[in-house]
Amino acid sequence: MRRRRAEKRQVTPDPKYNSKLITKFVNCVMRDGKKSTAEAIVYGSLDIVCKKLNKTETIEVLQKAVDNARPLLELKPRRVGGATYQIPIEVSNERGVAVVLRWIRNFARARKGKPMKERLALEILDAYNGTGSAIKKREDTHKMAEANKAFAHFKW
Repeated sequence: MRRRRAEKRQVTPDPKYNSKLITKFVNCVMRDGKKSTAEAIVYGSLDIVCKKLNKTETIEVLQKAVDNARPLLELKPRRVGGATYQIPIEVSNERGVAVVLRWIRNFARARKGKPMKERLALEILDAYNGTGSAIKKREDTHKMAEANKAFAHFKW
């Protein structure tokens, strides 16, 4: 028997830019509860991105990168009569942002040979420009959802 759905917690805007998106990103990058380290990494990478793009609006740059890489569809496995089908479902805005922040973080961690600030900055730049791993992941997800469109009637 399922219990009630967990209620969403409200995040407080970050102190530097007063943005909830950046707070979510800091929390996503954070390891072992080391928030100050995560903040230093995120703020440092955003500074690098803004220097490279000669922009002043940091939040707009991150927002555009997130919007470019955010998936609109994803696959969810559903068991029907002993067989498991991958069913394409639409992604809510909130979940899409969470997914794309995770992708950017994971692809930045997968890069090697540079400090985390620079790796994260390069991933954000790639997403901003519409290239890179996060964009490729979104394209692959959309392609798989398109291929499994025949199972969409199992969605309920």
